[in-house]
Amino acid sequence: MPRARRARLIGAERSSVWEVISDPHHLSRWWPKVVRVEAVQERSRGTGTLWTKVLRTKAGRDVRADFRCLYSKKPSAYAWEQEVEGSPFAKVFRSAVTRIGLDEDDSGTIVELKVEQRLRGMSRLGSFMLKRATATQLDDALEALAGLFERAPEETPSNP
Repeated sequence: MPRARRARLIGAERSSVWEVISDPHHLSRWWPKVVRVEAVQERSRGTGTLWTKVLRTKAGRDVRADFRCLYSKKPSAYAWEQEVEGSPFAKVFRSAVTRIGLDEDDSGTIVELKVEQRLRGMSRLGSFMLKRATATQLDDALEALAGLFERAPEETPSNP
């Protein structure tokens, strides 16, 4: 079972980070390859919320993937599961779960992303490649999430 885990300190209050990571509408702002989120069916307190991510491939094709919130523990933990049965992803995955943890730090919020994927059939042979690609995806997600809250230092103008 491929697992990938990444963490990063983000210079923002935990409540601010929570508002972004716990709202599927914000996924296109920070989750890699997501161009938009559709069909959000919100449930009270988040658990059970359903949504569809529209992902763009390198070839420019859009692919839809359905997700469901497994749990929402404000302000410290959020998780979603991809609904793979009956989708094109069922050829590769038995399950795919993403967990997000938020911890307070003096300098901001420590965000930890974890992905656990159970592969189906021959796909298991490529688990090491999938783990590496997933780790890169998590690094990109944390970079984009940090970019929503942290400003790059302004460049100082040079003297002519």
